[in-house]
Amino acid sequence: MADKNTPGDKKLSVPSKTLTLKPRVETGTVRQSFPHGRTKQVVVEKRGKRRVGADGAEIAHPAPEPAVTSKPAPPPKAAPQRPSGGAPSQSRNASGVVLRTLTEDEHAARLSALADARVREVEERRHAEEEARRRAIRESEEKAEREAAEARRKAEEERHRHDEEARRKAELEAKKRFGEAEAAARSAAAAAPATASATATPQGTRAPAPAARTATPAARTTSTPGARPATPARTAVAAGRPGGAVPAEAEEDEGPRQVRRGPGGGMRAPAAPKTTHKPGPQKERGRLTLVTALNADDVRERSIASFRRRTQRLKGHASNEPKEKLIREVTIPEAITIQELANRMSERAVDVIRLLMKQGAMHKITDVIDADTAQLIAEELGHTVKRVAASDVEEGLFDVVDDSTDTEPRSPVVTVMGHVDHGKTSLLDALRHANVVSGEAGGITQHIGAYQVTSPESGKKITFIDTPGHAAFTAMRARGAKVTDIVVLVVAADDGVMPQTVEAINHAKAARVPIIVAINKIDKPEARPERVRTELLQYEVQVESLGGEVVDVEVSAKNHTNLDRLLEMIALQADLLDLKTNSQRPAEGTVIEAKLDRGRGPVATVLVQRGTLQVGDIVVAGAEMGRVRALISDQGETVEDAGPSVPVEVLGFNGPPEAGDRLAVVENEARARQITSYRAHQKRENAAASVSGMRGSLEQMMSQLKTSGRKEFPLIVKADVQGSLEAILGSLEKLGTDEVAARILHAGVGGISESDVTLAEGFNAAIIGFSVRANKEAAASAKRNGIEIRYYNIIYDLVDDVKKAMSGLLAPTLRETMLGNAQILEIFNISKVGKVAGCRVTDGTVERGANVRLIRDNVVVHEGKLSTLKRFKDEVKEVLAGQECGMAFENYHDMRVGDVIECYRVETIQRSL
Repeated sequence: MADKNTPGDKKLSVPSKTLTLKPRVETGTVRQSFPHGRTKQVVVEKRGKRRVGADGAEIAHPAPEPAVTSKPAPPPKAAPQRPSGGAPSQSRNASGVVLRTLTEDEHAARLSALADARVREVEERRHAEEEARRRAIRESEEKAEREAAEARRKAEEERHRHDEEARRKAELEAKKRFGEAEAAARSAAAAAPATASATATPQGTRAPAPAARTATPAARTTSTPGARPATPARTAVAAGRPGGAVPAEAEEDEGPRQVRRGPGGGMRAPAAPKTTHKPGPQKERGRLTLVTALNADDVRERSIASFRRRTQRLKGHASNEPKEKLIREVTIPEAITIQELANRMSERAVDVIRLLMKQGAMHKITDVIDADTAQLIAEELGHTVKRVAASDVEEGLFDVVDDSTDTEPRSPVVTVMGHVDHGKTSLLDALRHANVVSGEAGGITQHIGAYQVTSPESGKKITFIDTPGHAAFTAMRARGAKVTDIVVLVVAADDGVMPQTVEAINHAKAARVPIIVAINKIDKPEARPERVRTELLQYEVQVESLGGEVVDVEVSAKNHTNLDRLLEMIALQADLLDLKTNSQRPAEGTVIEAKLDRGRGPVATVLVQRGTLQVGDIVVAGAEMGRVRALISDQGETVEDAGPSVPVEVLGFNGPPEAGDRLAVVENEARARQITSYRAHQKRENAAASVSGMRGSLEQMMSQLKTSGRKEFPLIVKADVQGSLEAILGSLEKLGTDEVAARILHAGVGGISESDVTLAEGFNAAIIGFSVRANKEAAASAKRNGIEIRYYNIIYDLVDDVKKAMSGLLAPTLRETMLGNAQILEIFNISKVGKVAGCRVTDGTVERGANVRLIRDNVVVHEGKLSTLKRFKDEVKEVLAGQECGMAFENYHDMRVGDVIECYRVETIQRSL
């Protein structure tokens, strides 16, 4: 079968591109010129020129270009006059010693010096007045020159405006007259047909007819009396067209030109436009470039460079005058960058760097220099310096004195202190009609709390602060004593004065606050109130019943006995103190306690001491800041504000502040950020200094490890509140010794997270949670990695367990127990065994496997263990005194007759903290 496909045949195919009709546009190329002699070939589309008919559209007049006026330069400021120097002040001796009187020569010398100073002061004043007078004359002359220049400029603009107006009126008049003359010429041509036929020429010829040439001026002169006669050139141009008309293109191209004299000596007048058209804008002439082709319809405006040159010309020599140097007061902190210093002085940074290079220091613009160097530079450049410190941001934050007229009475703040389990919280519960004790772990208070109680008799409110009595909470008791007005010292009648009671007395005396002794538990049979009063005398606390000034009240929190008398004594003591403050000012207070609540975020218990704290205030406490989102009272109610002596929980801090930090309200967030950043920097520096001082250099650390061999017990501690965390850390620090110590890797407030578990895994540390728990992810991670998490609710249980764990790191004590002595009588060589010593036990006993020493001439020559102990041919465990036996040592055979063998046992005793 023949193949029908021929290889040479071509297949027909339809192009996929759509056929379209494009408008016919002629294209051309132009050469575009650039500055510095550069050119470029550009393709330009050429479109047909739109021709305007006889009744063409109106062409708007171009907007007149606004005149650019230059503002006269302000007169230079007068240079500051130098203050006249006064007479030197007379110095006095600070110690009050009377100085000797001046001699006549000294008195004369002093008078002459004063006279010279007065003459010098008069001379300086005269020079200053002359300088001021010359400056005033120079300023008046410059002002007159500026006014004259301004007047000349205004006159020139007025003249230009008049000339433009006259030219425009002349053009309108010429157009009007030219139209009338042309109409008269047409009427005359119609009246004389012979002349018109004789002058008719084919279209496009330029030979004018004599009749028409002569008829046109005649018609002009006869038809328009008083009109301006046409010039021969204008007549010749008009006669060269059919009917004497000039085309619109020619009129548009010609425009209102100035008359010039050509090579033939003839005068050429500008062609007058038609009367049907309004005068249009002049056509721009110049090189055709891409910019001019695309922006043909745009109005050309003055360039920025042209405007600057014109302003420079109008200013003249004023810009070349030297500017007066500005003298500034430069505020210099403890450290400042070169760029910031230059900005504050209004100087160039390169000038500052040049001065530093002259002093031999190479710096960059971003380098930081100290305050002394910055002061030298500023003074060398002629500026005055004001030195400030970084701590100046806290100025005016606290302790602003209130006006006595704006103060009003406030509630007293009472702190309840005493030994643990003496009934402090029970007494507060009886006063508040609450039951806080039931919620405390182990029946002891481990948090500091603040409550308000209303006195049933007077109706006044009293603020109570409850402090824990455990020995670990010393810082809490000290903090409570600092913010209080009155201290209620609770002492159990059946227990007497205890160590924490003495500590509370010392805190109250250090704070210089009055003390009210509440003798609690008088309902018990073994209660002895007189014993308590007597024991208080040892610590300089003398109650009223014993002739002192300290008020004492016998109360019973269980039976609610004498509680009203206790409140009455507190109110009486508060009236004597006359407590007043200003409530209409920004609030100040103290952070009593802080914690991290998972649902509410950082929460701080704050006691407002001055002013009123409101929702929305920007507060600063320690290194933390925030905006108050909510205020919650001690009853759990949300309040809008808190006045003086009112304890509230504040929500809105960025992080939990430290207990004991002072709280203040600032005006804006910028001030708050400055204060908190300064405090955080100080906190980091103190922590770094303590760590570096504790560790020292690497060589010091290695030497300490070699010499002391101190072991560390790594821990991660998380607590519910800041006060408990503080107490735990203080207790663990006290457990440390020269051999072992607790190393706190991380301590914080809040629950145990995965990051805590990861940190503990890296350092093989234990995690302690005090009244907090680990979340689900952290607990799973700890179980997977074998990290132990211990939970505690009572602080002394935590301290005891850590103490036991740290005791395991102590090296055990090795104690030797003497068993007995034996003397070698004979040496026997036994094959496959070696040398065996035949001995007699002189005292004590000898045991197999015990440690032995071989003593020869009262010198220990070997220490080891017994490998063989035989009695006759049998192996025995021990041999008593007076019996003979055979002994062999492990790996030692150099035994001689007469040597003494000392047998002992080593006991290992575990130590504890």
